[in-house]
Amino acid sequence: MTGVTDPATSRLLGPAEVRALAERFGIRPTKRLGQNFVHDPNTVRRIVKAATLTPEDVVVEVGPGLGSLTLALLPAARHVHAVEIDPALAAALPGTVAEFAAPLADRLTVTNLDAMKVERLDPAPTAVVANLPYNVGVPVLLHLLTALPSLEKGLVMVQQEVVDRLAAGPGSKIYGVPSVKLAWFAAARKAGPVPRAVFWPVPNVDSGLLAFTRREPPPGDRAAVFALVDAAFAQRRKALRPALAGWAGSAAAAEQRLRAAGVDPMARAETLDVEAFARIAAQP
Repeated sequence: MTGVTDPATSRLLGPAEVRALAERFGIRPTKRLGQNFVHDPNTVRRIVKAATLTPEDVVVEVGPGLGSLTLALLPAARHVHAVEIDPALAAALPGTVAEFAAPLADRLTVTNLDAMKVERLDPAPTAVVANLPYNVGVPVLLHLLTALPSLEKGLVMVQQEVVDRLAAGPGSKIYGVPSVKLAWFAAARKAGPVPRAVFWPVPNVDSGLLAFTRREPPPGDRAAVFALVDAAFAQRRKALRPALAGWAGSAAAAEQRLRAAGVDPMARAETLDVEAFARIAAQP
């Protein structure tokens, strides 16, 4: 078999196994669900290694698909929650794990659900490791960090341009709303590119890995800060004083709150870190 690991734990899927499973279950990847299945054992091993999991970690994997990454995660974690929106894939996954990783089958829980509707998982996840559906990667990641406060860390695969944006810091041209909102929850960094050839079907975008570690958020109300961030970047070419006029009620009111927070009213949104946004939002 392609990609065989320790037979007492799990065997990994190669291209032949991925195609065979897809044919067996009548699965055809769809763009609507952002489905691109990984069929390279070395890639999933690399992802699991980069995720720095411990034997006590409980992992949530969004979009497990045919189970390529799931099979690599099971030996490395105490439990794996596989959240799959596609009913056919969700129904097929337990059988695949029973075939390729029978001794570890009791570590898996499959949940047939839209990841944006996940509110609670038991046991509580400590890490998210996933090949996120590319059409909803950012909102899914932010939702999981909001809904699952037990998450301490993660490693996700998304489009390379999304990785770049999420990991960007203040002052960068690609720093924006996703960058600030992720920074509320976690410190993020780029963890390397992923070749297009490891997917079936081959995507028409470059992919990359993003690693993050949960951190204590700044003081303040998250919803209020996020509303401010949305307003500030809606007119990112403008200085904050005019850009936040609608949010504050007037340009003068915006200037007053900016100055009270120690922020130059003529600065632009892309120069502020999440702590600065939190200070502005906290002003009466």
